[in-house]
Amino acid sequence: MKDIQQGYMAFFHEGSEGVGAVTDVTADEIVVYVENFGPFTVPMSAVKDVHDSKVILERGRVSSTFLKAVAHAHDAEDPKLAG
Repeated sequence: MKDIQQGYMAFFHEGSEGVGAVTDVTADEIVVYVENFGPFTVPMSAVKDVHDSKVILERGRVSSTFLKAVAHAHDAEDPKLAG
């Protein structure tokens, strides 16, 4: 099992915006909490790399439901409050 811990942020690639936070880890999967959508189970086979408290995921190995949630995770944010 890769050395993943609760609280690590999940990403699709370096330098991109985080997609969620790891809330649980087992030998076969991690649970990633996506803002405004809740927890999603991600297979350990989707984990490409782990370093610096980051989990890098392979987009092609996660569910389409997870991808849709990630794409809309920040829809409810007020753009007037950003930045």
